[in-house]
Amino acid sequence: MEIKSIVKEVYLDHAATTYLDPRVKIVMEPYWEADFGNPAALYRPGRIAKDAVEGARATVAKIFNCRADDVIFTAGSTEADNLAIFGTARAHQHLGKHIITSAIEHHVIMNSLDAIKKEDFEVSFAPVDEEGILKLDELEKNIRPDTIIVSVMYANNEIGTIQPIAEIGKLIKRIREERKAAGNQTPIFFHSDAAQAAGFLDLDVQKLGVDLFVVSGSKIYGPKGIAAMFVRQGVRIKPIFYGGGQERNIRSGTESVPLIVGMAEALRLADEEREKESARLAELRDYLIKRLTTEIPKTILNGHPIKRLPNNVNVSVLDIEGEGVILYLDAEGIYISTGSACTSLTLDPSHVILALGRPYEHAHASLRFTLGKRTTKEDLDYVMEVLPRVVVKLRQISPLNLSMDQREVSHPEAFAGQGSRVKVGGKTYK
Repeated sequence: MEIKSIVKEVYLDHAATTYLDPRVKIVMEPYWEADFGNPAALYRPGRIAKDAVEGARATVAKIFNCRADDVIFTAGSTEADNLAIFGTARAHQHLGKHIITSAIEHHVIMNSLDAIKKEDFEVSFAPVDEEGILKLDELEKNIRPDTIIVSVMYANNEIGTIQPIAEIGKLIKRIREERKAAGNQTPIFFHSDAAQAAGFLDLDVQKLGVDLFVVSGSKIYGPKGIAAMFVRQGVRIKPIFYGGGQERNIRSGTESVPLIVGMAEALRLADEEREKESARLAELRDYLIKRLTTEIPKTILNGHPIKRLPNNVNVSVLDIEGEGVILYLDAEGIYISTGSACTSLTLDPSHVILALGRPYEHAHASLRFTLGKRTTKEDLDYVMEVLPRVVVKLRQISPLNLSMDQREVSHPEAFAGQGSRVKVGGKTYK
């Protein structure tokens, strides 16, 4: 079979992962071979490694505006978020067994909470509005006397909406004070996954009022398999696995010095370049949104038009399926996604789009473009040269003819593969 040569490549899936910044690679280099010691060792190579780890911890702590001892390194944000949920819940379960999260959390939170329910914990989901912003009044209504964890992501990985984390932090603080005054000894902790926010938003944990906070190396042009986690003093965490007692006896295991050093340098660079790069990407983001929604009929923006990450564009292009678009664009050297990279192998509709009150068809038709440091206006022009003709081709073979009014188009059977007859756009299909 002849493989078509790709003339141009445009990577627009930076929310899934980023390349390693060459400047980060340079600072990591010595710790692969020359300074390879175990940080737990007392001799010179061990002390060199230990100093590197503690220097990295101090760098992260400065950006978080916390004590260095409050920073824990884990093998990625999935582990850190699991540690925040399972570790904190299990350590305080004798005082409360209720957890609240938002309806649009990443699957790492959704699946962790689904698993912990088997340990007799109860989980509530606070709704978001049609633009993906958490409803604070609904969140407060869900808080019970036995609620011990509230988990809300800083910025959504699919639609890019930025949540009012500082306001939630103030709410949690007020609830905590009210409990103390009432003699209720049940603690309440605020956890936030900030994997998508790093490099774009302020990570000051004191301003945000968070107790548990997670940032991933793979989203900020750092190495994969490493994350930094803020654990506020006074938050007890039961380890989810056991070993030599590293990382305050919260996360055992020999520290990966090159990954930790790389993580800290990537975060430092991301924070240093945050304002300039965010402004550049926001301009490109708005340019792409305008072209998509004006040049491709029946294209709807998902998420808040302003309160969104500067690099995130998520749209539903009606009458097609997102997976088909991805395959056609891939052949043209354009790489995007339909939602979270962690669930790209499933055909289930995005729970995030559905939580906005959109029908199944909108969820299946969603496309996510996430821009990065190397993204240019020329890249987006190339996308808009290719994508419209892909949409035309797919619509020609699609049985759907959806209305732009989302209230009229909710026909999940059309995608369920159940063989039932459905009415779409005035026509009946089997």
